[in-house]
Amino acid sequence: MNSLKTTAKALAEMMDAVFDTVFPDYAAPSPAAPSERIVRALSPLAGEEVAQAFVRSLPEIKRLLETDVKAIEANDPAATGAREIIFCYPAVKAILYYRSAHRLWEMHVPILPRMLTEYAHSVTGIDIHPGAAIGEYFAIDHGTGTVIGETSVIGNHVTLYQGVTLGARNFVYDETGRPRNVPRHPVLEDDVTVYSNASLLGRITVGAGSIIGGNVWLTHSVPPHSRIVQSPSRESFFRDGDGI
Repeated sequence: MNSLKTTAKALAEMMDAVFDTVFPDYAAPSPAAPSERIVRALSPLAGEEVAQAFVRSLPEIKRLLETDVKAIEANDPAATGAREIIFCYPAVKAILYYRSAHRLWEMHVPILPRMLTEYAHSVTGIDIHPGAAIGEYFAIDHGTGTVIGETSVIGNHVTLYQGVTLGARNFVYDETGRPRNVPRHPVLEDDVTVYSNASLLGRITVGAGSIIGGNVWLTHSVPPHSRIVQSPSRESFFRDGDGI
């Protein structure tokens, strides 16, 4: 059984090599190829067969990350180019770790996927469960406080802003009183945008092309091309007790 410290060190070495594979133009010099470094780091944790299978997944992970960087750049006029996004934007680290963890999750590797995404959560403030299914061209703007639950399904060309929660509304319990692991998080179809601090809860579906405004609390499905905003604020004057 590997110690926590040893496991964390090996995962850090693995992710350095994954970064060098996904973004070769910004790779650090190394005498060993990234694939060799990944196998060397991951094999003691999950076995060589899993390590080799993960390496074979890297071209698809690379392709997806390239679409994510393009989506972030297309959504942010402050971005000066891919280099700035890759080096400076916390969303890139969070999504890179998520996509790597998700592949391990698909291979039924225990513990390690959660360790990867929880590390990314700790350094970026973006919490993506490795079990979530996320399509291509995925953009997170700013991202602090964003939460994406385990059974969330996100289509292509989706953008989330800071503080967005894709969470569960309630739980289904088994005969022993433990919550059952059933689909309980939202489904976001293609081309959906969710603005800051919106909470989407339960197994609801947000139809393609919809926009969910900031601070919205949404617990029901909405059809494609919906525009959901919070109720207008009410201006009150607190003078002589008015407005209280």
